[in-house]
Amino acid sequence: MSWAFLRDLLSGVNKYSTGIGRIWVAVVFMFRLLVYVAAAENIWKHEHDEFECNIKQPGCENVCFDHFFPVSQIRLWALQLIMVSTPSLLVVFHVAYRENREKHHNQKLYRNPGKIDGGLLCTYLISLILKTGLEIVFLVLFYKLYNGFKIPRLVKCDIKPCPNTVDCYISKPTEKMIFLYFLVATSCLCIVLNLSELSYLIFKYSIKCYLKRQMKKQQGSKSDCSDTIGYIMYVLCRIIKTFSC
Repeated sequence: MSWAFLRDLLSGVNKYSTGIGRIWVAVVFMFRLLVYVAAAENIWKHEHDEFECNIKQPGCENVCFDHFFPVSQIRLWALQLIMVSTPSLLVVFHVAYRENREKHHNQKLYRNPGKIDGGLLCTYLISLILKTGLEIVFLVLFYKLYNGFKIPRLVKCDIKPCPNTVDCYISKPTEKMIFLYFLVATSCLCIVLNLSELSYLIFKYSIKCYLKRQMKKQQGSKSDCSDTIGYIMYVLCRIIKTFSC
């Protein structure tokens, strides 16, 4: 499988991310994508062929393997990587829309099309929420499909066409379990980074909006004061003129 598209996507998103967002990109690229391509894919490469049961009943091994591994863990991991990276396309598309809009109107409509503000801020927050939600969904899916984050050395199967309860052995269970724990740890780290970035952006722009409102109020009160002072001076001048006459 070629991961060039995902790599280009992550490098493109990196240009429009905050500092925390760049850390997320680095974690996904270095500790998830590279680990998957360099090591994990080879460990699960022949998982079906290396799954053995202590009986040669035709179809028994296939049925037992399908029962304990309804979806290949490594394929589910690959799907997770693709899905949690896809919401970042929303940000890339929004920036491309801004740039195309400027070209269409042939004028500068934004100070910086990639600056996170206005509509792009909403798009960015939505992408963070989607990424966090997808990470949680896949962690729950892993837990439900495989009865926890563990890989047993021995599983007992009594599903037809197996004539009785048979012992089946999973290849390289310790190595697979280490990588599964690594997967869970990096997913949790990405969730923490996404929530931190979400909180940071909401806090930052809440403070920014609050300060803008305070400045407007102060400017409004100053203008009201100047109008009042001007009116008082006008009345005083009229009174002086009246008495001088």
